[in-house]
Amino acid sequence: MEKLKGIIQKWDSISLVKRIICGLIIGIILGLVVPQASAISILGDLFVGALRGVAPILVFFLIMSSLCRMGEGQKTNLKVIVILYMAGNVVAAACAVVASRLFPIVLTFSESTDTSDVTPPSGVTEVITNLLMNLVDNPVNALINANFIGILAWAIIFGIALKGASEGTKNALDNISDAVSTAVRWVINCAPFGIMGLIFTTISEQGLSVLLGYGRLILVLVGTMAAVALIINPIIVFLFIRKNPYKLVFTCLKESFITAFFTRSSAANIPVNMGLCERLGLDEDTYSISIPLGATVNMAGAAITISTMALAAANTLGIEVSIPSALIMCVLAAASAAGASGVAGGSLLLIPLACSLFGIPNDISMQVVGVGFIIGVIQDSCETGINSSTDVLYTAIADFRDRRIHPERYADKPFDPEIKIL
Repeated sequence: MEKLKGIIQKWDSISLVKRIICGLIIGIILGLVVPQASAISILGDLFVGALRGVAPILVFFLIMSSLCRMGEGQKTNLKVIVILYMAGNVVAAACAVVASRLFPIVLTFSESTDTSDVTPPSGVTEVITNLLMNLVDNPVNALINANFIGILAWAIIFGIALKGASEGTKNALDNISDAVSTAVRWVINCAPFGIMGLIFTTISEQGLSVLLGYGRLILVLVGTMAAVALIINPIIVFLFIRKNPYKLVFTCLKESFITAFFTRSSAANIPVNMGLCERLGLDEDTYSISIPLGATVNMAGAAITISTMALAAANTLGIEVSIPSALIMCVLAAASAAGASGVAGGSLLLIPLACSLFGIPNDISMQVVGVGFIIGVIQDSCETGINSSTDVLYTAIADFRDRRIHPERYADKPFDPEIKIL
């Protein structure tokens, strides 16, 4: 027993990123050498399944516990964070428009791609209606189906309602939150094995040959996302904290982007982001709400995908897109992206919505969705990585900005001018 404890302690002492990289390398090797060993894939399924299973419970109890403890007039930075989320979506969509004009794309549709079972929303009204109906979903049903919009709504309602509860009830909620958080840490410790299984599945089943025909499209998509992550986001960080932004940016990319890239689910990456916010010393009352909220509405990567694919379809059909039309599409893509599901491929169903602005018929736009599924192994992974890592980045920006402007509020957590991140 002591030997087993020693092995576990030694395992925990190694950086999670280093362990994930090792799992990644082993998964690639196994996918190339023994692609028929399909049993390895179950490691990835188990890891993602565990994260998706525990994330709704974690979010529900963290938000309730945080809100019921929140005192009158207690300061949070949620307003700034929500503004950043919305502005980030619009700016990302605008970057996609610029990239698409600089590097126009002509699509090659694949007739073999089956999209017959895919039903996109018919308009903005349907997207808004779906969001509102998710808000009033049965709370038990919301937990079972990982409806994070419904979970957020009911957790906020119950949390506010429990502000007048006894201290014993509040302590019980705290204990449950701590227990779920501990379980989450155990799951995250298994990330190297899960990612090994996920990358093995990708390499052994799909390889990279299927992507070669769409190389230019992938380069534009990934390049735009990289520009947002490495140029736009650092500018935003600098404007708010007035210090070198890249330490914080690279920390979020290293700690959050990697796991989100492989799980391809913003919802599944919520526990990872919660842990990162805790290690960064951010305000728990804020991040316990902003992180699950970000997994629902902060979809800069999705806005890029929707805009790029719609403009590629227009270019393929020879449709001239004016600047005013492109600006309208940016707003629509940003708003639609906020309603995209927090699971793999959620943004693709909103492509026909943007295509409809340019009069592109539904049968063509559904072929564009098919192209999205083909390149999804790279596009969706990068998209989710950007979406999820900026949840932490924007939460940290708001926190550090408040510390810089109001140092008297943070005597125990002063603003670090050098931002000595992890």
